[in-house]
Amino acid sequence: MPQRETELTPRQIVSELDRDIVGQADAKKAVAVALRNRWRRRQLSDELRAQVTPKNIMLIGPTGVGKTEIARRLAILVGAPFVKTEATKYTEVGYYGRDVESLIRDLVEAAIVLVRNSEREAVQEQAKARVETRLLDLLLPPPKPVMGWGHENQEGSAGEAGDRFQRSRDKLRQRLEAGELEDREVEVTLPAKNVAPISILGAGNMEQMEMDLQGMFEKIMPKSSQSRRLTVREARPILLQQEVDQLIDAEKINQAAVALAQESGIVFIDELDKIAGDEGASRGPDVSRQGVQRDLLPIVEGTSVNTKYGPVKTDHVLFVAAGAFHRSKPSDLMPELQGRFPIRVEMHDLTRDDFARILREPRASLLRQYEALLGAEGLTLEFTEEAIEVMADLAYQVNRTTQNIGARRLHTILERILEEISFDAPDREEKRVVVDADLVRGRLEELAKDEDLSRYIL
Repeated sequence: MPQRETELTPRQIVSELDRDIVGQADAKKAVAVALRNRWRRRQLSDELRAQVTPKNIMLIGPTGVGKTEIARRLAILVGAPFVKTEATKYTEVGYYGRDVESLIRDLVEAAIVLVRNSEREAVQEQAKARVETRLLDLLLPPPKPVMGWGHENQEGSAGEAGDRFQRSRDKLRQRLEAGELEDREVEVTLPAKNVAPISILGAGNMEQMEMDLQGMFEKIMPKSSQSRRLTVREARPILLQQEVDQLIDAEKINQAAVALAQESGIVFIDELDKIAGDEGASRGPDVSRQGVQRDLLPIVEGTSVNTKYGPVKTDHVLFVAAGAFHRSKPSDLMPELQGRFPIRVEMHDLTRDDFARILREPRASLLRQYEALLGAEGLTLEFTEEAIEVMADLAYQVNRTTQNIGARRLHTILERILEEISFDAPDREEKRVVVDADLVRGRLEELAKDEDLSRYIL
């Protein structure tokens, strides 16, 4: 799969992230340098390259300030396999919960999807040509050999039949390319996927064994198929999928995906602060918290994880951890785990101006999303500059007086403002709606003043 890391300097990476995420310059700079270091590592000699490991990053800050979004946008930007996970869903081995190694298996699955999509694009044109040929065969099957008494007569009849068939096929091809046969029915054979009749094992640490046994059942059980009559329009995407699957090499994809996960994978571990506990605690949930830290340590340090595609080394996977750390501190983590996140970035609380910029600037800002959603109803939605300022001010004030949930507060505010407009949109005669400051204040100001109500509604 092509790498884009070679194309982007740290300044360009930050510039791209600025198009979708407001503020947090320190965090953007840290992830941009970490990404560029991957390209720098590939320029080194083989001997030195093996010794250079990623400098993992810990993002510290309250919810809703952009921690997850920075990591996700970074992965999309460079086409790297990305997995987001919460540290709290893993538990110490022996307790009920997911195996920590499953996050690496999830990373490989994400890499498989990326590589397969890339390979699909490469063979798409070839597959389309084969689909047209298959459709012609279904619409006009080749003639059967002509049986005759004489050899010469047999050859002559076969030649004439072949010429007639080819002329008919050429005419049919022209009609097919012109889209005149889209409603003609053809018979398509669909393979049925075999599955194990029951779940063999429970969840938790046995999930990999269950997947392996599931795959074994699929190989052992005979493959069945069924025929269905479909229109050409309905059959074309099904045939295209079949042809693409035949053209791509599954083993090649698996090997490329493992290499991509090892060299370019990004794992985002959220809620790291929730597994930070007192080192001296020996009872209660802290046992599990310390256990998760101990299980995470070898993954972050660098180990080999067995997957159904083969062993995957985590030595050069980039780990980005995040947590609010309200009730605990990074120093409450195991010293060994702390040492594996040498770069620590403190995320800043969002200011009133940040809220206004979040509403205006990103390519998929909330205002653009709502304008597009209501545009589907034929409604033109406009927000005045003063209305944006009032919404930003209200979001900032409510976050200060109640729980601080960062930019997510804007989702709630916009839903409250546009609730009636969204409900009435299909039936409105007036197709232009202007959201001004008076409308915003009328919907939210009394609510924001009542602290008890704003706590539960906003």
